[in-house]
Amino acid sequence: MRKQKKRVILENIEVTSYAAEGKALARHEGKVIFISGAVPGDVVNVLLTKNKADWAEARVQDFVSYSPNRVEPFCKHFGVCGGCKWQMLPYDTQAQYKQQEAEQNLKRIGKLGEDTVFLPIIGADKTIAYRNKLEFTAANKRYLPSIDMEAAAKKDEAEGMISDRPNQNSLGYHAPRIFDKIIDIEECFLMDDVNNTIRNTVRTLMLTNDMEYYDIRQHTGWLRNIIVRLTTTGELMVNVCLGFDEEEKRNDLLVKLLAAVPSISTLLYTINPKWNDTIYDLEPVVYFGKGYIIEKLGNFEFIISPKSFFQTNTDQAVKLYDVAKDFAGLTGEETLYDLYCGTGSIGIYCSDGAKKIIGVELIADAIEDAKKNAERNNISNTNFFAGDVIKICNEEFFETHGKPDVVITDPPRAGMHEKLVQKLLEIAAPKIVYVSCNTATQARDIALLQEKYKVEKVQPVDMFPHTHHIESVALLTIK
Repeated sequence: MRKQKKRVILENIEVTSYAAEGKALARHEGKVIFISGAVPGDVVNVLLTKNKADWAEARVQDFVSYSPNRVEPFCKHFGVCGGCKWQMLPYDTQAQYKQQEAEQNLKRIGKLGEDTVFLPIIGADKTIAYRNKLEFTAANKRYLPSIDMEAAAKKDEAEGMISDRPNQNSLGYHAPRIFDKIIDIEECFLMDDVNNTIRNTVRTLMLTNDMEYYDIRQHTGWLRNIIVRLTTTGELMVNVCLGFDEEEKRNDLLVKLLAAVPSISTLLYTINPKWNDTIYDLEPVVYFGKGYIIEKLGNFEFIISPKSFFQTNTDQAVKLYDVAKDFAGLTGEETLYDLYCGTGSIGIYCSDGAKKIIGVELIADAIEDAKKNAERNNISNTNFFAGDVIKICNEEFFETHGKPDVVITDPPRAGMHEKLVQKLLEIAAPKIVYVSCNTATQARDIALLQEKYKVEKVQPVDMFPHTHHIESVALLTIK
């Protein structure tokens, strides 16, 4: 038999400071404790989830007293939903902690010294309704804290769904660390209120038409996901993802959704028979509209198709790209390489300041979008290539297109592959502008790049208010 671990609860623990990745920090009998769900100033009882000799991880069991720095969360789902975990902190305090994390990671992991300038974080003007993309998951298993079971049963009874247990159907976000249960979201402040109208309309239609929600364990059921994209230009795209196609039922849902939300400019559906929710290897079908929407960054327009990657906070993306462009120091004579270029947004944004833009991206569909975006903006000094940077950027390629004067790299959260870091050291461009959504992996890569480069300055940018996530731009110049 497996031996059960003893539950260790520590009482009256005073939270003293902030640690990385949204966790708070306390000390108990010489041991450092990283706590989820608390903020500096709280006094809490905690359950240890990991217990080592000189450190431990814990989650809050009870609050003895609350920090005076707390504010009232604005969302009814706070504490259950995994998003917007910092609603209880004033926004200025959130920004302070993000600045602290960026500097600590880059100094500790990246080995940056006092000669690197850390600029003050660029905060967001909008701290709610700032996202241009949300994805809601449908499931026939609802996540409910035990204290909410009775309330859910009463709600289901009021809706005419009397049964031995509460209605389990849900449409919303995944419960943290639980893959098969979904939090039934009634309101979300991450996007304009139209997201609530869409989601709640679909929920009502599913209920009144007795349609099936997806079962992730059994791989059965009909409705799987709803992907909503809303641009600052006012265009609205909705993609309804279904486990299988039933034309009559599908048309009934889409017709009624269009009638309820007439602001939808493009409505699509995607049939997904796979076990996973990704749609990148599937073909969305246009039901209504032109099949894409248009977003603007500064003076440039970008086509966003159903499978496009695009920065999810448009207003802050402009600030982020302004920093990258400023760090690049373009005079109109440079050849700029945009690595991990996606749909070409950074390269195109910088195109009016450079002589030539070379964009490289592994995903071929993204490169096709990049080419369309360049054409849409009447830009002739860009070239985009699909493939692995390590293989593409050889001597023959440089002879044809020229070596870079500036490299902008914007990798995913995992950072750059070590082989690409070595490739950058081999290329030895005069400047590298490293845009990152994960300061820990950015710092790891920068530590390697310091073999040939000096980090001049770092600019943190807050793309995601009320979360611990932080974007960072670093300027590296060759020694």
